Amino acid sequence: MADLLWDDVKCFFDPDLMGSLPDVRVPGASVEDWQTVLVLVAEKGWKCQYSEGETVLPVPRAQAALSRAADAVCPDLRVWPTADVLAIFRFHAADEVDFNVDLRELQGQERLDVFCGFLREIGRRLGKPVLMDPEGDDGHPVIGFDVEADRVVLLADPQVR
Repeated sequence: MADLLWDDVKCFFDPDLMGSLPDVRVPGASVEDWQTVLVLVAEKGWKCQYSEGETVLPVPRAQAALSRAADAVCPDLRVWPTADVLAIFRFHAADEVDFNVDLRELQGQERLDVFCGFLREIGRRLGKPVLMDPEGDDGHPVIGFDVEADRVVLLADPQVR
């Protein structure tokens, strides 16, 4: 059974309302949590690409990706849980695993199910909530993985257009 039904949440996947690149995050994280995500990506066999600026490199340990000079470019890890859904992890800080998704890729029930499954995998592995905020509106999650419920749930009332 689907965690969420498209008709109930499609407003939260409208790029005009939410911004096309909402912020997805795991607050209260650690370097060990980042490393756990890297291990999860490898174990699941999800296609991925790590880069620092324009330079593509092998995926390092999380500590190395998070330890950089203040003026260095922020590394990112592109992860494709399926061929047509991309999540871009950015190694900004150890205390929050954060990534973006493109809402234009997450239209319809099938893609929503892929996205919910991705959040569930990360949340279960870390034992922590995974929250999606509107682009540039951190701290106001609309959906997320709930550890207690063991599923992705609504965290805000859907907007009616």
